[in-house]
Amino acid sequence: MSKKQKIVVKIGSSLLANSDNLTLRYAFMNGLMSDLAHLQREGHDIVLTSSGSVALGLNMIGKRPEDAGILDKQAAAACGQPLLMNAYRQVASEFDLDVAQMLVTVEDMEERRRFLNIKNTMFRLFENDILPIINENDSVATRDLRVGDNDRLSAKVAQMIEADLLIILTSVEGLYDRDPSDPDATFISEIEDVSEHLESTTGISALGSGGMLTKMQAANMAQNAGVETIIAEGIIERPVSSVLNKERRFTRCLVTGETASPLKVWLSNRLQVSGTLVVSNTLAADLAKKDRGISRADVISLQGDFLKGDVLHVYSEDGEEVARGLTNFSSEETLLMARNLDRPVEDVIGYKTQSNIIGAENILVLMDNHLPLDAPAQDQKVVIPV
Repeated sequence: MSKKQKIVVKIGSSLLANSDNLTLRYAFMNGLMSDLAHLQREGHDIVLTSSGSVALGLNMIGKRPEDAGILDKQAAAACGQPLLMNAYRQVASEFDLDVAQMLVTVEDMEERRRFLNIKNTMFRLFENDILPIINENDSVATRDLRVGDNDRLSAKVAQMIEADLLIILTSVEGLYDRDPSDPDATFISEIEDVSEHLESTTGISALGSGGMLTKMQAANMAQNAGVETIIAEGIIERPVSSVLNKERRFTRCLVTGETASPLKVWLSNRLQVSGTLVVSNTLAADLAKKDRGISRADVISLQGDFLKGDVLHVYSEDGEEVARGLTNFSSEETLLMARNLDRPVEDVIGYKTQSNIIGAENILVLMDNHLPLDAPAQDQKVVIPV
């Protein structure tokens, strides 16, 4: 820790809220804010990704976590977020630490312009020694438009600011090869290939929306962005600096291989699927060998109601995800062009263009270190007639 670093710290609801009475655990919050203030004074730029608004708001609407539906959780988030931020502000002020709130949705993280606006805001906060506290805007996010968990949100933030470290604090010391309650469980201190450990990551807490699986997914996203991930227990005293100083054990997810450009890292780390294309197995293999785009003649089927500038997931005929890229056309235009190969493009969509559906400069071929997404069901696809 001799040099200035950019560090993203993620904490979950189970660390912030008492699971029985759904009240704040002020002892943990006090230890966390004291530690982050110390790290900031040492010159590090810190971002805190924090859950907790839903858990804290459930009491106000008379619901328990196990009984709350999506509308209940949205209302609870609206009630709990002011409580959470007020508590953070009061505790942080004891350590001369200023905080700022940033609420985001999946659309903010997936749309390139909004993504860059959030990044610029955070860097301006860093310049003024203010700690950004980021949470998903659960009061407005629907089930289909949610990030879904703050583990992956924290990885997107780490990617956004090109962080040195992502530290995920949780209720266990790190990753085990099976359920930690099993006496034969073995602690895993270092990981290179996240995909090898997915089978041992089932189960979530009563308050959280994710478990160790989402932490592994977040670690993979961070790895692809050149960010090392640490998963450690959220202890009360010096929960972050004790990890940085290697005073206790934790799981470390290493960065392996070369990191792509910021644009292609953004392309690779998707939280939602805007749309998909299916191409031939031959073309899928060809994408990995040469720098080329995807033309209208290459499209076998498509899925989703996407717009120009959305990120599409590209699959082979066998259902294997092979690439992701920015589309130059909407789903309606793509469908019209692919179904009318014998007609000039300008006659089909009303204007002249030489563009591919996805240009070579805006496509990322997935490598072995990316966790692919399952292909959509066959009945969700629109097949292009031969």
